[in-house]
Amino acid sequence: MNYQQLDPDKKDILIIDDKADNLRVLSSLLARKGYNVRKALNWQMALTACQTVLPDLILLDIMMPEVDGYEVCRRFKNWDLTADIPVIFISALDDVFDKIKGFRLGGVDYITKPFEFEEVVIRVQNQLELREARLEILRLNTELEKRVKSRTWELENALQKLQREISSRQKLQDKLLDIVLHDSLTGLPNRVLFLRQLGKALNLAREDIKYQFAVLYLDCDRFKVVNDSLGHIVGDELLISIARRLQSCLNPDDTLARLGGDEFGILLENITDMNSAIQVAESLLQELSMTFKLSRYEVFMNASIGINWGNKDYEKPEYLLRDADTAMYRAKAQGKGRYKVFDPAMYQEAIQLLEIENDLRRAIEREELIIYYQPIIDLHTGRVAGFEALLRWQHPIRGLILPTEFIPIAEETGLINDIDIWVLQSACNQLRIWQAHPAMPKNLTLSVNLSARLFTQANLITQIDQIINKTQVNPSNLELEITESVIMENTNLVRAIIEEIKQRNIKLVMDDFGTGYSSLSYIHSLPLDALKIDKSFITRMQFSQNNMGLVPTIISIAKSMGMTVIAEGVEVKEQVEKLRSLNCDFAQGYLFSQPLAQQLVIDFIASMPQW
Repeated sequence: MNYQQLDPDKKDILIIDDKADNLRVLSSLLARKGYNVRKALNWQMALTACQTVLPDLILLDIMMPEVDGYEVCRRFKNWDLTADIPVIFISALDDVFDKIKGFRLGGVDYITKPFEFEEVVIRVQNQLELREARLEILRLNTELEKRVKSRTWELENALQKLQREISSRQKLQDKLLDIVLHDSLTGLPNRVLFLRQLGKALNLAREDIKYQFAVLYLDCDRFKVVNDSLGHIVGDELLISIARRLQSCLNPDDTLARLGGDEFGILLENITDMNSAIQVAESLLQELSMTFKLSRYEVFMNASIGINWGNKDYEKPEYLLRDADTAMYRAKAQGKGRYKVFDPAMYQEAIQLLEIENDLRRAIEREELIIYYQPIIDLHTGRVAGFEALLRWQHPIRGLILPTEFIPIAEETGLINDIDIWVLQSACNQLRIWQAHPAMPKNLTLSVNLSARLFTQANLITQIDQIINKTQVNPSNLELEITESVIMENTNLVRAIIEEIKQRNIKLVMDDFGTGYSSLSYIHSLPLDALKIDKSFITRMQFSQNNMGLVPTIISIAKSMGMTVIAEGVEVKEQVEKLRSLNCDFAQGYLFSQPLAQQLVIDFIASMPQW
């Protein structure tokens, strides 16, 4: 049969019967009724016919050789493509026809022989209509499912769109709230949010006796110098780096806020005692003391911290923060780079500071100030080349006081000028005595530190001349150490004093070089003889096998400008070896000797030390 000639608009009926007469009769009858009719004598022909074109109805004879009608029906029903095609069994009246078996295998009806033509047509027509109805129901169900899916998709899409809009508005609200409550530069909570958190902590402390907290107020020392000298962009970059470092020292439950400028607030929650808060403050100071490597500059920063215990009796969180601020200013007044715990009886500390000030005013006349001397070693010869005069205060009650504890008070009160002149005169007296001793090496130098405030005195040169004339020391053996703060003044008076000092062959040494912010921009214009590398650089150099940090750069700068280099804070032999390899000239530190009392210096020299 030529399947390409089948009319697609007609229903297709496949008749399967091993008797040609039956095929001819049924085929002729159904063809006259307008159906496409195909014929198959056995299972194989039937399968081929279905594989070519799927029929709409199958008329299947029961009694066939090899594969009978039951098996053919079973095979068609098990094949997905033909499983839904209705099958009408054909059976002769004298055949043994198991109707139940036929229906169980999937048959929908049966026709008996001899055929009643009208019966055949009606049964065929009924099954085709039933099939058409089932297909229509299936089509409608499919279409309905599509419509349901489409509508569901539309609703889901609308819901997602609505959710996105809600989420977008919520994000906008959160962003606006974030802007209001957070610092735009660092992303940290601002003062408003910090006070809210502080208020919550205060309320919680009132409700729960076991809950304890502390407030830290941190202010960066000399941040204004960075902002003014290097610009606001560098200042902003530094503030961001400071915020990150502070955050790294805190627990996730703690709150870090930028209160404004270079001031930060820290809320420590669920701590056990004040020692816990102090440990945090110490770790913050340690972290901030490390070099800040910015995109174009390397700077050093320090901070002053005020600590206030979270007393539940405070009426407002602002008062908690206020007292932490008060403690911070007390720390700053005591020398910066430290912390101070707020005490309600802090006025007593003010009285003690006043007593120290009064004691300091009488310390010189009472001969309580003493000088220790730390050797400076020539790295080329390994022998002592000179000493640095280091001031100490032998207080009658407090014992030995280091200069870091009383020099800030002396500077604040103006006593530093008299102290500096006393140190210079005492050191020159000692140098003259040593120069006359046979055990002392020739050309022994003595370094004396001078405060920046002294350079604001117009009579400084006169005082220096009087000391030199009185002690008769060789000015070329005297070295005056100045800090960056002297250079930062850079006034005509300071420049004139420096020029006068150089005219007297007194050497000028830049102390703690590299720790400031502006030294490199001014050093080329000043007649310095030596640079002193700060201890922090020497310490870092020890722990870096491949990178010596700024030390090679500082030495190179000094050499290019005809200056010698002194490394301070040398504590291990490995540092000496590295410094020698970099052609550093001098060094001092605990590796060679701690600062010595005056009476121990001669014995130290007589022992002929060499490194």
